[in-house]
Amino acid sequence: MNIKTSTFALIFGLAYLAAGLLGLVPALLTPPPPDAPPTTFTLMYGYLLGLFPVNLLHSLVHLVIGAWGIAAWSGRSSSVSYARSLAVVYGVLAVMGMLPMMNTTFGMIPIHGNDIWLHGLTAAIAAYFGWREPVAMKERRHKLVDRREQMLPVGRERRFGLADRRETFGAAAPA
Repeated sequence: MNIKTSTFALIFGLAYLAAGLLGLVPALLTPPPPDAPPTTFTLMYGYLLGLFPVNLLHSLVHLVIGAWGIAAWSGRSSSVSYARSLAVVYGVLAVMGMLPMMNTTFGMIPIHGNDIWLHGLTAAIAAYFGWREPVAMKERRHKLVDRREQMLPVGRERRFGLADRRETFGAAAPA
């Protein structure tokens, strides 16, 4: 199965848009554990579905990434540049999440815990779609011959005495 880059942009755009919207629902957030890295921006800080650390800024970033993916799918921006940018940004975020000094994006956005593998997986898939070889387009035109040269015009057939198109030159008339 060969998925187009624009389809990738739609799927990941919808996924990150949904993640951003779910991060804004307080009922889906569990309080962070005591050993979680502290953040200075604590508005709606918690673990989405008990797995992914989020806060308001993190959810807003997901909403922007999701909207950009839908815009790339619809053609308002390039789906290849969306995939390449996602690969670079989420690759950097995955590495930052592993570093103790930067796993909260300087105290603003939590990117530690399960966000590391999620961002790494997103970066790997986006890199595949962003830098893969483009699918060769199949030529729609079969021949570069003028259509008029393929059939004899009626006037030429009549000049040879072939009034009926089913007859060929030198053949017997149909019965």
